[in-house]
Amino acid sequence: MKKLGLIAGNGNFPLIFAREAKQEDVSLVAVAHRGETSQALEELADSVTWIRVGELGKIIRTFHQAGVDEAVMVGGIGKAKLFSNFWPDLRGAAFLARMRSREDDQILRGIAQELEGEGIRIVESTLFLSRIIPSEGVLTRRSPTSKQWEDVHLGVEVAKAVGRLGVGQTVVVKDRVILAVEAIEGTDAAILRGGKLGKGGIVVVKVSKPQQDLRFDVPAVGVDTIKVLNEVGGSVLAVEAGHTILLEKEELVKEADRVGVTVAAVTC
Repeated sequence: MKKLGLIAGNGNFPLIFAREAKQEDVSLVAVAHRGETSQALEELADSVTWIRVGELGKIIRTFHQAGVDEAVMVGGIGKAKLFSNFWPDLRGAAFLARMRSREDDQILRGIAQELEGEGIRIVESTLFLSRIIPSEGVLTRRSPTSKQWEDVHLGVEVAKAVGRLGVGQTVVVKDRVILAVEAIEGTDAAILRGGKLGKGGIVVVKVSKPQQDLRFDVPAVGVDTIKVLNEVGGSVLAVEAGHTILLEKEELVKEADRVGVTVAAVTC
């Protein structure tokens, strides 16, 4: 049986990955973050070691002791937790001291390099997940209107430009006006903020950053994204085709059709 390390963050993505890995007869050795990762991971992985954010040395020791030489990084860490729940060990503190940038992409690449320097190769987090990464097209029964397509195209342009600066992946648009840009608060909070300003009919666009390393940092949306969008009277969710994971894909599309939200995957 193939053995694979899993560095698990928050959200449903680690759980979905673990379920798919089990279908492929993979033995998962998981490292989970306290206050971030769901306890449900313990029912899906073969072993789970709980750590605090920043305990890089403990991750390496766990994988070495288990004989792991390949691992994936799945799920995010709430940026606010990096300030309130950050407890680096000696290896983690030394790593941060060497980092010139605190941008997500640079930190993740740096962690990957640290692990690979210890003989632990980081593989794509999309492993086993091809069925929930959409190709170009409209996924729901309803298609965007011509005005909404204009907002989608503007949103893609702005999101890619903002992404180059390492700010965020999501923008909220209405009538060709940018209402919100995702920053430290995350996608759902950005949607709520933009929805409050737009008072219904908003278009949400989520794409990958131009410099994003898709081995471990893939944009993802789920059923909760649709619920938040519906909460503020949103109309359209557009994601990047081939580069976005649809968590609970079937349920997401079904919920979007139920509440009248259009979901489309676009080529950027």
